[in-house]
Amino acid sequence: MSQDLLIKLVSVGDEKGVGKGHVYYTRYNNKNKKNPSQKYETKKFNPVAKKHTVYKQKK
Repeated sequence: MSQDLLIKLVSVGDEKGVGKGHVYYTRYNNKNKKNPSQKYETKKFNPVAKKHTVYKQKK
């Protein structure tokens, strides 16, 4: 996997805070966005909380 496009996505957790801190690594190109300074955010399945939660990009 190319290291220059590799980002770390960290879970915010569900409404009770379960699953906070779970990590996904994925590739994403910030240069194609309209505002490259804005952090990437997506919903993915969190196996700790056993539901879809919001994941935010961390440096």
